[in-house]
Amino acid sequence: MRRYNMLIVGLLMIGAGASLIFTNPRTLPLWFVWLVGPFLWYVGIAVSLAGTAAALFMSAKAVAPTRNVSDRLTTRSAICSPEVPIEVLLREIETHVRLEQAAAESFLAFPSHTQLHSKTTSPFVN
Repeated sequence: MRRYNMLIVGLLMIGAGASLIFTNPRTLPLWFVWLVGPFLWYVGIAVSLAGTAAALFMSAKAVAPTRNVSDRLTTRSAICSPEVPIEVLLREIETHVRLEQAAAESFLAFPSHTQLHSKTTSPFVN
């Protein structure tokens, strides 16, 4: 997403809402004008404020998109460490699935509020 896209979209929404409200076109029904006009106006203001905040507080590097899939794949493979074999990752995922399945079966056998809201022992959950 470019840096000012949200701001521009918000300003366009404000303009469309204002034109509906203040010009009151005769070709559209009055209920449509008074329903869609204020909606576009207020949502446009919210989107513009969010776009302004994003443009001011986000760095240019965080906002800059990658251009194609191959760039994303090379960036992702550079982040992931190549030392971990796929078998280890598959074993960890299988362990996680078994833990979650056991927790679900335990809850189905004896449902309780404390068990539903207890922390998991899986290392994959934050």
